[in-house]
Amino acid sequence: MDTRTAAQRFADTWQHGWTHHDTAAITALYHDDAVHTSMPFRPPHESKQAIADYIQWSFTGESQPRVTFTAPIVDGDQAAIEFRVHALANGRPVTLAGCVFAHFDADGLAVRTRDYWHTIDGHR
Repeated sequence: MDTRTAAQRFADTWQHGWTHHDTAAITALYHDDAVHTSMPFRPPHESKQAIADYIQWSFTGESQPRVTFTAPIVDGDQAAIEFRVHALANGRPVTLAGCVFAHFDADGLAVRTRDYWHTIDGHR
């Protein structure tokens, strides 16, 4: 699968999966031994199962998410994709804005991803 197609599938699936808290759909995007780093000082999640556990944990306490992902910027086997989420976190409105950097294999699966994001209270 070409990287542009893989990256768009990644963005579309994450957008829908996050909106519906569908961890299985999201983790299907990752290679079995993929590595994901969320924020620069957290230890990486090293395997598809570890990534699934992290995503499930991330959804805890979150409700009514409205999620958007931008069109991917692609170069070679990698892509950068910005995202924004408006949700309730433990009943309080929160906005999260960030970017995911993803490297894909020839089958279009993510083998290495890294997120940078920031949250603010309220919706903007």
